Amino acid sequence: MKTVLIIAGSDPGAGAGLQQDLKVATLLGVYGLTVVTALTVQNSLGVQTVHPVAPEVVDAQLNAVFSDFPVAAVKVGMLATAEIVRVVAQRLKEFNPQYLVVDPVLAASSGAALLDPPGIVFLKEEIFPLTYLLTPNAPEAALLTGMEVNTAQDLEEAARRLQQMGPEWVLAKGGHLPGEPVDVLTDGINAYHLHSPRLDALHNHGSGCALATACAAGLAQGLALPEAINQARALVTQALRWGLPLGSGKGPVNPYAPFARDAARNQVLESLKIAAARLQQEEISPLIPEVMSNLGYAAPYAEGPQDVAAFPGRLVKSPQGLLLPAPPAFGASRHIAAIILAVLDHYPHLRSAMNIRYFPGLEEIAPLLSLKVAVMELPPESLEIKDRERNLAGRLAAVLKTGGPPPDLIPAPGGWGLEPMLYVLGPDPQAVAEKVVVLKNALSAAGRLL
Repeated sequence: MKTVLIIAGSDPGAGAGLQQDLKVATLLGVYGLTVVTALTVQNSLGVQTVHPVAPEVVDAQLNAVFSDFPVAAVKVGMLATAEIVRVVAQRLKEFNPQYLVVDPVLAASSGAALLDPPGIVFLKEEIFPLTYLLTPNAPEAALLTGMEVNTAQDLEEAARRLQQMGPEWVLAKGGHLPGEPVDVLTDGINAYHLHSPRLDALHNHGSGCALATACAAGLAQGLALPEAINQARALVTQALRWGLPLGSGKGPVNPYAPFARDAARNQVLESLKIAAARLQQEEISPLIPEVMSNLGYAAPYAEGPQDVAAFPGRLVKSPQGLLLPAPPAFGASRHIAAIILAVLDHYPHLRSAMNIRYFPGLEEIAPLLSLKVAVMELPPESLEIKDRERNLAGRLAAVLKTGGPPPDLIPAPGGWGLEPMLYVLGPDPQAVAEKVVVLKNALSAAGRLL
């Protein structure tokens, strides 16, 4: 297993610093070694105090690691003081790692200084010339170069100036700039503008740490620099999109999100099989609409229909009862996926849904079964049938925006050429199947099933 040495400060909230670095390193399949440079006292609301580690202790840690372990790459983060910068620079010169990735941590997002002014000077003079990849954000690039950085062109100029200070490559991150985020990668000759979508990512603590460590992990594993950067940027985009609302302020990024999604795929399929078997056993054919039913289940952190599993060919009503033409598969139903993804935007725990027949009087029966109902408006008759079906997720989102407790049932009124439907929601297929069975029994007892 390849190793990455992480030289950084400690964050007790584990959203940034060496704790976040270790998570990213482990997720990407490298072994993280650590040298602690500072103990910060911070939480989601900001940094309260910083206690630098004695330089001789930092030096002893570095010597202990370098003298015993093979080190494929080094990631440097918070260094705190000029004395620590000098110690780290001396050991890096002595052991000369092939790949040195430096994230110039100068200040916390709350404004607290994380490297003293003499340390910034020594960082540029002593460590930049040893650096393979430097990963400043726009404010750091501005501080390190002394120029204003307000646009992507400013960022490119700052990146070129930083590269002239010694790093072989500079990846200047533009997330702090207005407009569409653009990162600039340069080797001093060529400059590449790397575009990303603007995310509404409130919980972004530790994104810079995660990116630099992901780059170091890729380089340690033999990826070329562009591949390592692409892998790192893709991971951080996911980590930002699924940031964790932990604490009272800015929560940490979540680099585990894409791994959790992939790890759950087999479990998602098995859950659908078990729930479908229950529905077959209970013989719910009277609830199947003319367009047939489907039962879907989204993997955690689902991003699109490809992350929602359902049954190809749907759940089919026949004289022999409920039939399953094929085992569940991901991406099998854009219709049920659209419903689930719309619900997830408002209720992230409701990852499963099934469509069944709509029955008049449902609104009176549902409360007796402790089931909550949210009603959609009828789509405009002026729309073509295919447009009304396509507009289904949008109408559903409008219903859910009203807030309140999560619904169990959402009736979708029909219209000319559009069959009325009832969507049953739940955290998993077993919960959805249970609600469907309860509805079937209640409707049967009431004489509503023909």
